[in-house]
Amino acid sequence: MARVAVAIRVFPSSVDVNLEELVKRIESSLPPQYSLVRFGEVPIAFGYKALRLVITMPEETEGGTEELEALIRGVEGVDEVEVEVVHRI
Repeated sequence: MARVAVAIRVFPSSVDVNLEELVKRIESSLPPQYSLVRFGEVPIAFGYKALRLVITMPEETEGGTEELEALIRGVEGVDEVEVEVVHRI
C-alpha cells in the first residue's frame, strides 16, 4: 500500500494558543494509519504563528485529504487548515 506525505499549514484560533500543545492534541487525534512526521512554526505577522505539519497517510484514502483536514479542524485551538502540497512516497 503506497503512502503520501501531506504538508499542511494549521492556523491557530489566537496568538495565545500554545503551539507545542496544539501539535500534541493534533497528533493524538490522528487515527493509527496517519503519522505526524515533522512540524515547525511559520511566522505570519505581529507575533501570530501558524504550524506547518507533514503527515503521512495511505494513498488510497477515499476523499483524498478531506478526512485529514476535518480531523485537524476538529481539534480545539485550530481555526483553519490549508493543504500546501501532497507527495507520493
